[in-house]
Amino acid sequence: MKKILIYTLIIFTGLVTSSCKKFLEVQPLDRVPASQLLTDVNGVRVLLANLYSRVPMEDFVYNPGKWFSYYRESNGYIEPGFGTTFYTDESTASTGTGVGPTNDGYWGYDAIRQTNLFIEQLPQVAMSDQQRAGLVAEGRFIRAYMYFGLAKRYGGVPLIERSQEYIPGSDNANLFVPRSTEKATWSYILSELDSAAMALPTSRTAVEGQYRVTKWAALALKSRVALHAASVAKYWSRAPLTGTAVDQGLVGGMTAADATNFYQQCIDASAAVISQSGKGLYRPTPANRAEAAKNFQDIFQNPAGADVEVLLKKGYIDGQTTLLQGHTVDVFYNPSQTNPGGLYYGRFSPTLNLVDLFEDYSDNGQGRSVPLVTRLDGNESDVVANPVNFDVNKPYKQYDNLSDIFAGKDARLHASIIVPGSTWKGVTIIMQGGLVRQDGSKIVYTNGSAPGRDGRTYFALGASALSGLSAFHNIGANADQNFSCSGFSLKKFLQEGKNVPGFYFSSTQDFIDIRLAEVFLNYAEAVVEGGVGDATLAATYLNALRRRAAHTDNIPLSLANVLKERRVEMAFEGQRYWDMIRRRENHTMFQGSRRQILVPVIDLRQPTPKYIFVRANNFYDERANGQNFQQWFYYRPIPGVSTNRLIQNPNY
Repeated sequence: MKKILIYTLIIFTGLVTSSCKKFLEVQPLDRVPASQLLTDVNGVRVLLANLYSRVPMEDFVYNPGKWFSYYRESNGYIEPGFGTTFYTDESTASTGTGVGPTNDGYWGYDAIRQTNLFIEQLPQVAMSDQQRAGLVAEGRFIRAYMYFGLAKRYGGVPLIERSQEYIPGSDNANLFVPRSTEKATWSYILSELDSAAMALPTSRTAVEGQYRVTKWAALALKSRVALHAASVAKYWSRAPLTGTAVDQGLVGGMTAADATNFYQQCIDASAAVISQSGKGLYRPTPANRAEAAKNFQDIFQNPAGADVEVLLKKGYIDGQTTLLQGHTVDVFYNPSQTNPGGLYYGRFSPTLNLVDLFEDYSDNGQGRSVPLVTRLDGNESDVVANPVNFDVNKPYKQYDNLSDIFAGKDARLHASIIVPGSTWKGVTIIMQGGLVRQDGSKIVYTNGSAPGRDGRTYFALGASALSGLSAFHNIGANADQNFSCSGFSLKKFLQEGKNVPGFYFSSTQDFIDIRLAEVFLNYAEAVVEGGVGDATLAATYLNALRRRAAHTDNIPLSLANVLKERRVEMAFEGQRYWDMIRRRENHTMFQGSRRQILVPVIDLRQPTPKYIFVRANNFYDERANGQNFQQWFYYRPIPGVSTNRLIQNPNY
């Protein structure tokens, strides 16, 4: 039976016509006779849109525990998507998640075959040489992105540049392409992006925007790929493996010289984008901190307004009326108090680990993180396993309001994360985990109540009704856990000024895949790590990001500063997981480790109640006795080795 694939072409309105906001049923290219594949330019555009939809972009509908563009299981259960951040130390799902490797099963050779067929059939279509060259370049970009999706999961993979043909009666040995080395795979991807960049246009029409690739998108992706390859080459020995795949260089096998070469390629590609693309940071010189926070928030809730910084993005249409083609970020991840009416909400819990990274505005020229001040004795390393058991007699610093502890913090914190006591959609967001009674006894993780010395009644979770609170209710209840389990909630990506209906897939804000800020950070990291490039320029780019966040100092170029800025600038954008993978940090970071949370508690022992803040382990990590990541998880198991004759990765 023929398999019919349904794709939306909304992100390619410049490719086809204005009528393409509806769905087209497109037969996969490997199921259609070659003579029918490409007959005219309009058919080419439809098929190209099909290929764009197969790009392994980890966007708002990506689920790392399932697969790409994952919407629902056969039983109709809705998945939220957008979850690599939950596999890191920067956030967790409010229902709890483990940290291990992603398990999306990506093995994109069907899409690579379709791309190869597309490129091969273009000479049959009547068009100008310039049009054809540009379309071939788009095909090569798409194919390179697909191979990047493979390489960062598996290491060296089979490199198939032409469509394969099954020959009846033959042993078809040509179909069994062996894995290339990891080095050759990375080099191939980078070479393909170079070739694509040479033929791609430097700009697109306003209608096409950043949805369709340009020369600069190709070079920006090269910047990302080259940095990944360089890091693997440099840090593979942090988590060495053994076995046949290692012996043959299918994983590992790269040298310090290879790392230097890849760092240089990252620098060159980044420099070209920065100096020649005409792109710039969105609103780079705010007048004050409040303006800086608003500007940074606007990049993500309204990406169309920040196109000056965007190099590649993906669009969506409203999934209420067009078969699941929107996304669910606003539905699943709005805090409980501003739930738009869905069954699931409040399911994104940023960690204290991340919040502590954001600086204040002392601007001492060092760029150091400034952890939240919870104690009078300065002991911010005191983290309780279970806040139910915290010692009320320890010297906790007292605050008048929930939000006071966050005053003066980096604008990017307030633009990315909803903190306790902040205002969101005109509502004061209450995230409170307990209270201390007048006699020193306490209620934690349960919504009891107690009188204060002022005669008023106070509630452990901050409000008497569930509609008035956004955290710590139903901890451990999993399916019913629609409240933050960390004391923080997501702001980045959510639309503050739009009331999205509580229907799944009703969100339509664009997903930014690559923006100039990442290219700045790639350049800076490559300079520091590779010992090549212009250190003065790298420091300039690093400080430009800080200036956009309203900092006034210039910090020195150092690896610690670059990596810290990367974490606060790119939080939740899908970079952290792969940064830890390429730098081989996961297996040392997660050895029975617990991610941390912040539990605000109201203390009724004072004449006027005060708030104290308890550092604690994430409930779900503590229940699991910590999170672990094994060394061999850096490479995923090769699928189908019993039939495709490929050498398996170590330990599988």
